[in-house]
Amino acid sequence: MGVTVGRPTPTFRAVYDRVAARPAWTVCALLVVGSILGRLFDVSLPPTVRYLPLAASVVVFGLPHGAVDYLIPAQLDGRSLAASMTLVGSLYAVLGGAYTALWLTEPLAAATIFIALTWFHWGQGDVHALVSFVGADHIDSTGLRVATCFVRGGLPMFVPFLAFPERYRAVLETWVELFGGDLSATWAFVPHLRLFGGAVFLAVTVGVLLVGHRRAGETRGWRIDAGETALLWALFLTVPPILAVGVYFCVWHSLRHVLRFSAIDEQEVRTTAGRLFSAFARKAAPLTVFALVLLVLFGLLAPASPSNASEFTGLYLVFVAVLTLPHVAVVTWMDHREGVWNS
Repeated sequence: MGVTVGRPTPTFRAVYDRVAARPAWTVCALLVVGSILGRLFDVSLPPTVRYLPLAASVVVFGLPHGAVDYLIPAQLDGRSLAASMTLVGSLYAVLGGAYTALWLTEPLAAATIFIALTWFHWGQGDVHALVSFVGADHIDSTGLRVATCFVRGGLPMFVPFLAFPERYRAVLETWVELFGGDLSATWAFVPHLRLFGGAVFLAVTVGVLLVGHRRAGETRGWRIDAGETALLWALFLTVPPILAVGVYFCVWHSLRHVLRFSAIDEQEVRTTAGRLFSAFARKAAPLTVFALVLLVLFGLLAPASPSNASEFTGLYLVFVAVLTLPHVAVVTWMDHREGVWNS
């Protein structure tokens, strides 16, 4: 399973549904309903509550989901543990170090790269899940998988910009200002341009789903893809961005990657959910602790010291950005080894 993507067995499909898909669907649907009811009755969550999922992501799936990268060459490619750790450690040092330097010198460019990189990475994660765990026959070509990646990654990264432009801009400003920069790209937030971009993205979303339906019909895979796409549209249109992205990061993207990593060892994914997560936690713990130490050191490098929840969150997200670049390189290599993009 971990080496070549194929049609998922009933066991893998059942594990995915129970461990990753249904929990994510349930949490996101509850958030959407709660947000709509909150607007109807003029009730809003305190700002501190909105930051809780991102704060939790430090130890719950979010940060740890990439802390097993050091094992992937060993498990997928048969390398020794020492060689695997050296390879991945060098990758993190070079790419992470270069990206840190960019944040310190050109924070606006670094922030723009982070958005584009996360757009791709979250999209590629969903494409893998659709192909490997759902068995989505309707995205049976490389072109359709690339288009699906564009749509799925854009839902958490672009839709909040459409629905909550001021909050989106505030987050970007926090990132940039922490490193001595200035968010001067006001043209990107012009209402007419934003509405045009939203209309185009919606048209692409519908178009990709229609092409998939035309190729395979209303299969189970297509229904799941369409349902998840609609759910994510609703989530990021109605729920405040910090809360929506924090929940998505923990229970959607990271949880699916945990299962992907565990699926490299077929026996591991056939065990109980509790044992699967405990095994993952043991493997991720050393590098998660090391990452927390680096986070403290990273905070000392920032020209401006964070002083409130928004700025601490901004610093954490920039640190996640630095780790995301080498993590995406590892996951892209996994995609290549597993044939995710092959028709």
